[in-house]
Amino acid sequence: MPETPHPGGAQGASLSDARTTSAGSFRFVYPRILIFLCFPVGYAAVFMVPVLSCQPKEYKTNGGQCCPTCNKGRVVQRDCTAFSGTQCRSCEMGTFMNQPNGLYNCFPCTACDTGHGLFVKQNCTATTDTVCDVLNGYYCKGLIDSNGCSLAEKHSQCEAGQRIKEPGTSRSDTVCEDCQPGFFSKDGVNCTGWKTCSESQIKVEEGNSTSDVVCRSASRHRYFFISSVVLFLIIVICLVTTGFVKDGSLYAVADELEHTSAAAHEADLQHKKKGEKQLFDRGRATRGQRP
Repeated sequence: MPETPHPGGAQGASLSDARTTSAGSFRFVYPRILIFLCFPVGYAAVFMVPVLSCQPKEYKTNGGQCCPTCNKGRVVQRDCTAFSGTQCRSCEMGTFMNQPNGLYNCFPCTACDTGHGLFVKQNCTATTDTVCDVLNGYYCKGLIDSNGCSLAEKHSQCEAGQRIKEPGTSRSDTVCEDCQPGFFSKDGVNCTGWKTCSESQIKVEEGNSTSDVVCRSASRHRYFFISSVVLFLIIVICLVTTGFVKDGSLYAVADELEHTSAAAHEADLQHKKKGEKQLFDRGRATRGQRP
């Protein structure tokens, strides 16, 4: 039956009117779009062009028809026809599909690289991707959601002279800070206060941010000094008693002690040089006897 023209003429025809042709799961949709061509003599030619519009649970094929989508875990094996619906196939091992779709291939499962600080928290299934998380000593830099991670990095190591202010977690890096004056850290973990030398010790090395104060016992120096003084007094008493120092002058005694010490030192040097020369001569003789 021919359509009754709108009272307003061809230009007043409804553009939202549509016709639908379907057979089984195969469906074409033809919304009516009017194209007007005006000619100089006052006539107008009207053409109707079909436009495809698929429903939410359908997909558009390469041939221009609308077919029902496949469910999660499955993809299209063959498009629908006028006599049959869409043929779907299940995702193979190592692939997945997490949404209704009109695709022909499943998505590959994500691999959790242990060499880069990731491990498998949840295995891949036909409907869900692999969920990765970070190993101990790493933190996530590429957070997918509240459960998964795509990129991990090692926790930073604090340097000597620093301490760990906030330990690293699976979601944050280590926070370091410098040791305060009077404290040091060799391993970059904790800052320790400098040692205080006791009254019987002397400080031989100052502390810094990476090393402690070095103390050494002062007893050996004290005992050496006391022993030297006692020995000197004993010698002086003996010399005075035997009449060697008649006028009691200590200067003569000091000169004699200095001369005796210098002579002993010189003799020791001569003995050392003689021993070194003997060793040298012996080594040269041994080399000369070699073939």
